[in-house]
Amino acid sequence: PPSNPPLHTMWKPALAPLVLAVLLHPSAVHAIDNGKGIRPPMGWRSWNLYGENIDQKTMMKIMDGMVAKKRYVDGKLTSLCDLGYCDVGLDDNWQVCGGSPEHNFTYHSDAGFPNVNPERFPDMIQMTNYAHSLNLTAGWYLNNCICRDHCGNGQDHNETDTTCYVGDVAALIEFGFDSVKLDGCSKQRDLSVWADLIEKSGKSILIENCHWGETIPTKDWCPFNYYRTSQDVRASFDSVVGNLLTTVQFAKQNLSTPGCWAYPDGLEVGCANGPGGSSDPGLSPAETRSHFGSWVIVSSPLVISMDVNNDTLMDSIWDIIANTEALAVNQDYFGHSGSPFKQDDATVTLNGLEETFQAPTWMYFYKPLSYSGDKTAVLMMNMANDPQKLTLSFSDIPDFECDGKCSVRDVWERKDMGQYDGQLTLEVGGHDAAFVIIENKN
Repeated sequence: PPSNPPLHTMWKPALAPLVLAVLLHPSAVHAIDNGKGIRPPMGWRSWNLYGENIDQKTMMKIMDGMVAKKRYVDGKLTSLCDLGYCDVGLDDNWQVCGGSPEHNFTYHSDAGFPNVNPERFPDMIQMTNYAHSLNLTAGWYLNNCICRDHCGNGQDHNETDTTCYVGDVAALIEFGFDSVKLDGCSKQRDLSVWADLIEKSGKSILIENCHWGETIPTKDWCPFNYYRTSQDVRASFDSVVGNLLTTVQFAKQNLSTPGCWAYPDGLEVGCANGPGGSSDPGLSPAETRSHFGSWVIVSSPLVISMDVNNDTLMDSIWDIIANTEALAVNQDYFGHSGSPFKQDDATVTLNGLEETFQAPTWMYFYKPLSYSGDKTAVLMMNMANDPQKLTLSFSDIPDFECDGKCSVRDVWERKDMGQYDGQLTLEVGGHDAAFVIIENKN
């Protein structure tokens, strides 16, 4: 056996739009039939802040923080899990690096079972049971990057050796995990094998494909519930923009849909000084709004990673991550996952992790909020350093019709802005984003 011992949300959008999405858009990608990820998953994962410096004690403290009711939403004390952030995921460095005598596996036994580090994680089952006692779900991480292993053929399809897949799935189930992130570093890259073994276990597991955009769905193949479109994100505005733009092609091909969502990596909100070192300087309040708002409007899974027990930090970001109107935009789906529709011809130079790239000085994203074309969300994102006056013409918004004046609501402020005739002009600060819902009530 393995070495270790043996949504509830404040707002509840109806499932009807999601059912209609499947019926009205038969060309949508064929998602894995495990009942998971019908809406973009929400939760917490350890890597973006803690990196390899993680252990069971820290994980269980985070679980406490996820259900703590310390802050208000609409006059009611509310926890992160009340808002939907209920999956708590352990990332890399749970394993013992050392190998097996016969096969020279790096973190698996000769029989293919994962070797858990008992000093860092003395009892995985106790940890997942604790999550379940708090009405949380618990996530694991496999095909690791630290001391990457070589069991498996390293191919995305046609795997010839399933020894370690079988051992890992057995541990996944025995330890009591509810979700799993499958990285791309070790040799177990065949996602169909993973999905098949998990299905045969009899337990529905939420599956993340973390192959950095290298293994992507097709119209009829998606054996996972969400998939990375990018390399790792860092806690810098330039990195956020670069990763965000990797989602565009998938939205335009309708490859980001219920049960199979495009994912530009976890949220860097509140994650300054993470494992990226100087690449993780942190985000300003304006950049935090842009980051969160842009992940929201492209229907990305919302996976936070900050220290949820740091009260000063949580107070500073609560109004953003606990904005129920923003969360509702993210969680609803009306046939399109959200994408850009207009941008400036002028560009600004941003610094990616490996090279610089050009981005428009401003870009507008939309996501429909009805099938009838009378309601939509729009994010007006300023990529430049300085404030800009940005004008949005309602006629430019795809799949939206405004007969006369339309109502505009400020998502960040959660208040109505009034009626506007054909267009809206706002001053948006550098690296900030205006976020509005526009509705034709005529």
